[in-house]
Amino acid sequence: MVFAVGVCGSVSASAALFEDGEARKAILDLRQKFESQKLAVEQAKQACTTHGASQADSLLALQRQIELLRGELAQLRGEQEKLAAALAEEQRQRKDETRSVADRLGKLEPAKVNVDGAEFVADPAERREYDAAMQAFKQGDYLGAQQQFVAFIERYPGSGYLLSAFFWLGNAQYATRDYKEAIFNFRAMVSRAPKHIRSPEAILAVASCQLELKDVRAARKTLQELIQTYPKSEAAVAARERLAALNK
Repeated sequence: MVFAVGVCGSVSASAALFEDGEARKAILDLRQKFESQKLAVEQAKQACTTHGASQADSLLALQRQIELLRGELAQLRGEQEKLAAALAEEQRQRKDETRSVADRLGKLEPAKVNVDGAEFVADPAERREYDAAMQAFKQGDYLGAQQQFVAFIERYPGSGYLLSAFFWLGNAQYATRDYKEAIFNFRAMVSRAPKHIRSPEAILAVASCQLELKDVRAARKTLQELIQTYPKSEAAVAARERLAALNK
């Protein structure tokens, strides 16, 4: 809340240059003065027309008055244009600053996210930490990803990201040949949400870990479990192929 107050304060300070009501009144005053000066010019022209040649001095004075009025009119137009431009710029800055405040506050508030087919609300810190762990995994930093996923699971045990965190933690451990821990985390995910979109992949990954550990019997059993539980999944197709290869 301290941050929000500070930002809003900067908006109020910058808005002090021109208040909307004052700027509009100034422009209206200039326009009224412009019209009155224009009328004076027209009256001066008419006076010149009605006087005879003998009134040369008076006409010359009137002509000078007209020139002065023209100069004042040009100055008034310039002031009006500057004021209108300043008002437009101030309004633009207000909109930009208001949008910036809204964007910054939005980053501090929980928001809906969609991960692996699941929609849920996550806090900004929660999103950042999960995204950082995923980024480490994508960059091939599997040990770093493991540390970040483990920390995330401990810190956010009720998170909507939790199941996906278990899945990618298992994948990171598989990449570093920590097969037993990978099996544990893949199983942890499936036991919590057997209908999760990645559960068939997780069971297939368990079988892969078992094969790497040379536990062929356990791998066969896991592949059969996958085919029986998720017969229409893509992972089941791969399981049938692997099971056929193992039975040769």
